[in-house]
Amino acid sequence: MKKYLFIIVLISISLITFAQKEEFKVVTLHAPNMEVKIMNYGARIHQLKFRNTDLALGFDSLDQYIKERQNFGAVIGRYIGRITGGYLKIDDNEYMLQIRHHGDCSHGGSPNFGEHFWDIISHNDTTATLRYVSPDGENGFPGELTLDVTYTLTQKQDLRIDYKATTTKPTVLNIANHNFFNLTGDHSSDVLEEELAINADSIALYDMSKRVTGKLGAVVGTPFDFRTPHLIGERIEMSNSQLHITGGYDHCYKLKTNGDLSKLAARLIDNHTDITLEVYTTEPVLQIYTANGHKGNMIGKGGKPHKHRNAICFETMHFPDSPNNPQWPSTVLRPDETFHSTTIFHFN
Repeated sequence: MKKYLFIIVLISISLITFAQKEEFKVVTLHAPNMEVKIMNYGARIHQLKFRNTDLALGFDSLDQYIKERQNFGAVIGRYIGRITGGYLKIDDNEYMLQIRHHGDCSHGGSPNFGEHFWDIISHNDTTATLRYVSPDGENGFPGELTLDVTYTLTQKQDLRIDYKATTTKPTVLNIANHNFFNLTGDHSSDVLEEELAINADSIALYDMSKRVTGKLGAVVGTPFDFRTPHLIGERIEMSNSQLHITGGYDHCYKLKTNGDLSKLAARLIDNHTDITLEVYTTEPVLQIYTANGHKGNMIGKGGKPHKHRNAICFETMHFPDSPNNPQWPSTVLRPDETFHSTTIFHFN
């Protein structure tokens, strides 16, 4: 098939025809000190400018997003994280989901929601709503799922993300935006000197295969204790079995916010740029990932390589493998219900 390189045109809405006749669009949102560009490919945050500094990792072209198959800025689903063994049981019905090389269903299988073109339902200067309809049986998941994601920029320097979903059959749903933040403004620089605080007392523990065990571990006395602020790089190389499994931070924190959108979930500060990012969410947990898998071989925006630990992700979500761990909050969505979730990224 003939390949086309699509360069993202930085105008309010760009329309390009993909090789398979998909319409590629970019919507630009504006607010004081902020500009955000949303792609309809994966409902992705392509650019997130605060004080003219782009804080979001990504690529310069659609072709790169498709080729590299990275989750930069995308909405991931139907189930972000792993479902162990791809086994799912809802009521008395059992399902085998698509599994990948590690034997689990990861991030909803392939392609996940971040690898589809979404419909732009509405947009204006400050808000945009995108929709993806996941067919019944996609990657093994039951029910036709209709998911709306609304991005809004506010006068308070917030990027607000609202999720709304319905289904035709009982299913599971665990979705999150997978943006990679770098507050330095230099996407080839690591984030180890950025200061992190997390409102959580415990994390979900992994076994040696990076599958959650169903147990929580207290953060006190460990490198995972960010109840008071610490530099990301301060303890990331400490001898710790959980850090050894993941090669850095890549863990799910059980938040103490109880779904209260007014309570701070996490705060990130870059003391060189003086930029602060605060996270608020209705979700029960926060997955922290410090780009441990980046090796410098991917070239990002402006020709900058994505070097080791050059970003941090704040994935507001439910626990991985919740369907097989009934002690954790349920991710089941039924036809008579409407799923709602909100996450706010506040900048100052």
